[in-house]
Amino acid sequence: MNTTSIRELWRRGQAGWPAGSPIAQFPNVPLLVAIAAWIVGKLTTGPVHDSATAVGYVALACFAWWEVTDGANRGRRAMGAAVLLLVTIGLARKLGA
Repeated sequence: MNTTSIRELWRRGQAGWPAGSPIAQFPNVPLLVAIAAWIVGKLTTGPVHDSATAVGYVALACFAWWEVTDGANRGRRAMGAAVLLLVTIGLARKLGA
C-alpha cells in the first residue's frame, strides 16, 4: 500500500509539470488565499465583502511578487509581472486615481 504524506503531495504539486520548465503547478499559498478571498467577496456584502476584497488584492500581489522574484522560468516571471501590473491598475481604479 502506497502511503504518501500530504507534505510530499504538496511538495510534488509545487514542483510543477513538466519538471524541467514548469508551466502548470498546484497553486501556492498566496494564490489559494486570493481565490478564497474572491469567493468570500462574491458571496458577501458590506464590511465582509470589503475585507475579502482587500485580502484578495494583498494575496494576489504577494503571489505576483513571488513569481517575479522567484519564478521557475521567464514565462512564470513575466506572468507575475503582468499580474502585479493588473493588481496595481485594479487598485488605482478602486481608489479612484
